[in-house]
Amino acid sequence: MQTLAARLAAPVGVAAVSACVCAAVAWADPTTPGGPIPPCPTRVLFGVWCPGCGSSRMLYSLLHLDVPAALRYNALGVLAVLLLGWSFAVWTAGRVRGHRIAQWYQWRWAPQLVLWVVLGWFVVRNLPVAPFNELRV
Repeated sequence: MQTLAARLAAPVGVAAVSACVCAAVAWADPTTPGGPIPPCPTRVLFGVWCPGCGSSRMLYSLLHLDVPAALRYNALGVLAVLLLGWSFAVWTAGRVRGHRIAQWYQWRWAPQLVLWVVLGWFVVRNLPVAPFNELRV
């Protein structure tokens, strides 16, 4: 049987890496053109908006508690951050209790749903007609 400290080593590590990433994004300020964070390679190479385009700006806006701007940069990314936060909390609670807790991503249909939502976001975001062209920032 592992001690509580041993069970919490992985969640603490994930939280530390996440905090470092958030600090780097907050320092880099991706909302300012020409900063240290490069533009999306998919956008540069192919000229289309990938599902992740605007994610660094979205994270920067969330770190500054500017939710409307975060939603404007990448609404799907905001949903992903919420799901990741929920999953991290449930995973950590399971580690504290010493047994796994069922997660949303373990459901049989979850991978297909995520795939279709991401593909749908990719298509809708690249439609050249209003109101969909407003999803490109």
